[in-house]
Amino acid sequence: MRKRAANYLLLILRGMGMGAADVVPGVSGGTIAFITGIYEELVDSIKNINLEAVRLFFTGRWKSCWKHINGNFLVTVFAGVFISVLSLAKILEYLLEHQPVLIWSFFFGLILASSYVVSRKITHWEYPKIVAMAVGIGFAFYLTSVTPTTTSDAAWFVVISGALASCAMILPGISGSFILLLLGKYIFALHAVNERILLDLLLLGSGAVVGIVLFANLLSWLLKKYHDMTIALLVGFMIGSLNKIWPWKKTLSTIVVDGETRPLVEANVWPVPGQAEYRFWMALLLAAIGILLILLIEVVLTKNRSSKSSAV
Repeated sequence: MRKRAANYLLLILRGMGMGAADVVPGVSGGTIAFITGIYEELVDSIKNINLEAVRLFFTGRWKSCWKHINGNFLVTVFAGVFISVLSLAKILEYLLEHQPVLIWSFFFGLILASSYVVSRKITHWEYPKIVAMAVGIGFAFYLTSVTPTTTSDAAWFVVISGALASCAMILPGISGSFILLLLGKYIFALHAVNERILLDLLLLGSGAVVGIVLFANLLSWLLKKYHDMTIALLVGFMIGSLNKIWPWKKTLSTIVVDGETRPLVEANVWPVPGQAEYRFWMALLLAAIGILLILLIEVVLTKNRSSKSSAV
């Protein structure tokens, strides 16, 4: 009983990590799921929310339906996601506005180390896998270089935005928040979360549910049929997304949102240690902490896997 409670607590913490990542444009909750070892189970569980699950539900076989979709796992993980989103949205919004270099430095280290850890899941690197990774790098780099735009607040577009963002949320390296930013709906979504605007949250949420279920089916199929190629592509996404997460940027143009001036187009620049030297070294320290955190998680998870396999 105590062991089961500990497992659920760990799943909630993993979900909270995913939620925290998904709030930040450029960081993917899928990356956190990957490095904490729940990615493929998450994709398969979401995939099982299908017609069979609907049939079991409406024929009164609720226990079978719950088991079919791995309900305990999904509810626990997404409870962590929602706890994190609702509790951290304001904090991350504040930090991104007032300490952007330090926050981006931490996440840069996080994603850099994550791409290395995930790449180790491929034991033999061959030419097709290297090409797949290169395609992933190119696609993510291009996507993170596209200029965000302003779009309609019509209900249908909000639903579509939620669907596309949720697809990205389970792709390591592709951020759901950044997709919302590209679609002009990031501030809209953050405002809806912070102000608890239920209609907007419902529209975004319904789109997210449909999008994530449909996309999980595709991902599950790819992981089963072309596992290493898919992993290589996902590693490429993670490496390419570092373009967006680079901490030091120069604002090229701005946009006014709700009376506030915000960056619209930014260019990456090299840091100058002599300028605000304290902040520069703090940024490097936070990047190192991000790297060490991922490596520590990997060591712990590897030990857990080894102990489980030796116990069998």
